Amino acid sequence: MEYVCDAPNNLTWFRLLTEGEAVAESLEMRHAVEKHYRRERERAVESFHPSTSVFIEQDINKEAHIRRSMPMFLTLRNEDGKALVTAMLSAKGRGSGGCIIVGPGNADPYPQHAAAIGALGDHFRITLDRTSCYPYRR
Repeated sequence: MEYVCDAPNNLTWFRLLTEGEAVAESLEMRHAVEKHYRRERERAVESFHPSTSVFIEQDINKEAHIRRSMPMFLTLRNEDGKALVTAMLSAKGRGSGGCIIVGPGNADPYPQHAAAIGALGDHFRITLDRTSCYPYRR
């Protein structure tokens, strides 16, 4: 995981960097972030075009391309490391389209963690409101 930013109440946002981290997040939070992570990573891999025809050099910059191309998967953690909220934001945190923010078991995280979600939005200078980002609202 990679540190992203602090949030109120001693909470911290981290970026999930590997499939293993996404699997662990899915298990702890009881949702399917790993499925989304795999799908988005595969899309990024498919969009990579090597800058050389030399076989041994074809994967140079592949991981950097994947990281730039795929959405960011983030987790909000408390000071004990417990996962509280999972977020998927568009690549590089640009634009508010395509964001998904959920709590454990796909529950609505906004009532309890609105300030922390706001801090993440402030960090990326985007709006992460419940109407746009929580997909299971009724």
